[in-house]
Amino acid sequence: MLNILWVTFPFFALVGCGFVAARRRLLPLDAIGGLNGFVLFFALPCMLYRFGSTTPIAQLLDASVFGVYLLCALVMVAFAVAMTLSERIRWNDAAFGALVAAFPNTGFMGVPLLATLLGPKSVGPVIVVIVVDMVVTSSLCIALSRLDGAAGGAKGALEAAGKALRGVVANPMPWAIVLGGVASAIDYQLPAPLQKTAWLLADAASPVALFTIGAVLARAQMTVDHPSPLSDYVPPALMKLLLHPLLVLCVGVAAIQLGVPLDRFSLTVMVLVAALPSASNVSLLSERFQADTGRIARIILVSTVAAFVTFSAAVSWLV
Repeated sequence: MLNILWVTFPFFALVGCGFVAARRRLLPLDAIGGLNGFVLFFALPCMLYRFGSTTPIAQLLDASVFGVYLLCALVMVAFAVAMTLSERIRWNDAAFGALVAAFPNTGFMGVPLLATLLGPKSVGPVIVVIVVDMVVTSSLCIALSRLDGAAGGAKGALEAAGKALRGVVANPMPWAIVLGGVASAIDYQLPAPLQKTAWLLADAASPVALFTIGAVLARAQMTVDHPSPLSDYVPPALMKLLLHPLLVLCVGVAAIQLGVPLDRFSLTVMVLVAALPSASNVSLLSERFQADTGRIARIILVSTVAAFVTFSAAVSWLV
């Protein structure tokens, strides 16, 4: 366990550095958007392209990983909504609470962390998981958030789902994955100067992304203008860190027993992805759709802090 903590510590320490920098105003809050832009539009797409182009195409098209993880994501969303929907927490807040309970921080944290822990072979399943969460999980939760009567009901949900899918198309990360997969399939390599440039950007993705997570969490906490009871944000955080990986493990083992061609290594990667903290960009989505961003930010913060112990424990148990 101690050896695992030594491996995971630098990743969470970088998150802590970003948090402290923003809290102490060493990093101006206005600069966080620029860091986000650098990671989202430059560094992370280059990292995903590099991983995709150097990963065998069969690993990127693993239908077993896609199907098992998708089923678990749908179950998590349904369970989280059912557990939190009430007279006080309506569809909008319940849907985004479900999204942070089911959507791990795979892009900013999972890709570099799991590649370090498990090696390049882990990248294939991780990329499949990213596609599921970006295309299906997030779009579904955004659609569910529009089911409140004042938000337009079913028609509003369909419009929101369409908007979410258009957002996926405009996001460079899926395109980087697609282009990397094509390059892998046809064994294509970028011209040497262009590849060197892309690889330098890819090397910057991990530290800047982790630092940015901390800064985003600090900004969210600093801008929260109302208190929330623990029951509003601790249970979803526990769902993310404990229930989600346990569900993926149980469904994956059952699928293998039923003859689904899912290998044990891919299942281990999926479980560890599910054990990651909540995706930090959900707070930006909740703000855009006028949900309770303070509650979402607290869920993300609690899951990120607690994940240092729970994720390390999961790695120690599985690896």
